[in-house]
Amino acid sequence: MHDPAEPGWVRAILAVARRPSLWPTALRQAGRLARPGWWHRPPFVPVPDRAYLRFRLETQYGASDAAPDPQDRTASATDGPSSPGEGRRHR
Repeated sequence: MHDPAEPGWVRAILAVARRPSLWPTALRQAGRLARPGWWHRPPFVPVPDRAYLRFRLETQYGASDAAPDPQDRTASATDGPSSPGEGRRHR
């Protein structure tokens, strides 16, 4: 699996960083995807579990060692609701 400092990950992070309107969604997603108790184990940052990240990369790109496409990150952050139930209409 790629290291977050590799170019594909850096480009994806920068793509979101350049769009302040995506920051709340990105922070919310980081919190949801972070390993439980991330503050107890190094690295002390809210990163997803490696096994979960490998699974997500394989299901989206067909390979667990793929780097995310920056356009996918910004498109997924702007498409659809940012929290469960948001955007649904109750009748």
